[in-house]
Amino acid sequence: MSMFDLAGRWAIVTGANTGIGRAIATGLAQAGADIVGVGRSPMTETAADVASTGRRFVSVMADLSGAGIGAQVLAEALAAGATPDILVNNAGIIRRADAIAFTEEDWDAVLDTNLKSVFFLCQAFAKAAIAAERPAKIINIASLLSFQGGIRVPSYTAAKSGLAGLTKLMANEWAARGINVNAIAPGYVETNNTEALRADPERNADILKRIPAGRWARADDMVGAAVFLAAPASDYVHGAILPVDGGWLAR
Repeated sequence: MSMFDLAGRWAIVTGANTGIGRAIATGLAQAGADIVGVGRSPMTETAADVASTGRRFVSVMADLSGAGIGAQVLAEALAAGATPDILVNNAGIIRRADAIAFTEEDWDAVLDTNLKSVFFLCQAFAKAAIAAERPAKIINIASLLSFQGGIRVPSYTAAKSGLAGLTKLMANEWAARGINVNAIAPGYVETNNTEALRADPERNADILKRIPAGRWARADDMVGAAVFLAAPASDYVHGAILPVDGGWLAR
């Protein structure tokens, strides 16, 4: 078997309707995995992408900010015939405002979706994998703000910094149970979340100057790292946070 072959495995991908989630779902399908897409909106295009590879696609509609949603999502995935093999926690939201004016509502919205829900979905997934005695992979989508402070995104920075810590904690606890927990930290990617930055000529120019690769990332730039962390090739990789940032952190 190829070190990067995912045939016979299922991957649950949150936020699979667009951007990085859609790209990773499609890339994992191309590597042989069947896909459970989780999102708040229809995932029609992702379903078509996956179908074009000959793999199965199951759609689970869910608002991940709700209490108890992790266990519910996992139960729906298993009921549809999925096995607890790969979990990609990609879904996330962002709120921008100066720290001095940031609201409690925006703080809670981001932390609930980007951190709390990720932990409890990981917990439900790990329980299922351990009960089934199956090796499994968890891939969290972190951020450059897992390493840096950023500006005007206090709740997003807190959530992504927290996610880096949780990735290491879960790796420490679950590595011996056959579960690899790692993260990808994307650089500046052309997605809906960065539309405001790309529309600001000054900020856009400043960001491009800092990226050694000289361009914003595309969503599909994250696929290779995701396939690696989902595949047998990474069986001895635990608690890593892999930047895919065009060299940003090296600058």
